[in-house]
Amino acid sequence: FLCDRYFLVTCRVQASRRGLSESELAILARAIRERCAAMPFVLAAWVLLPDHWHAMIFARCPLTVSRVMEAIKVSATKLINRSRGERGVLFQGRFFERALRTVKEYHEKVEYIHRNPVTEGLAARPEDWQWSSVHDYSPGGISPLPVDRVSLPADEKSRHL
Repeated sequence: FLCDRYFLVTCRVQASRRGLSESELAILARAIRERCAAMPFVLAAWVLLPDHWHAMIFARCPLTVSRVMEAIKVSATKLINRSRGERGVLFQGRFFERALRTVKEYHEKVEYIHRNPVTEGLAARPEDWQWSSVHDYSPGGISPLPVDRVSLPADEKSRHL
């Protein structure tokens, strides 16, 4: 159940830690990019915010979404703690994940991810937020963390993700 399907994941910064700055969002993006290069998972959409981040991940067996998230969180924590001169856990131990079941749900969650900066009051439009894959979904757009675009069935009720 924890591999070979798309998951919407949400990871929060510990309440006791300050939110991520612009430079730390860049470090988090770098950590995710490095884990993408080292591990066989697909990153289909993402957004990074000061207090949390979302991603759409497809983990290929035997890799699980839990192992992907652990690798990202450990890597990002080490890099950000080093830049801050701090120690300790940066992200909450647990993360939220939702297995996506239909193509329609996939598209809804990509939209949710991209609208998150607007919902959080950080941008007027999704395109105004730099730390999002919305730019990869726009003509000619490029984001600091490229996504893996996938071909999905045209039938939105399809359960074959």
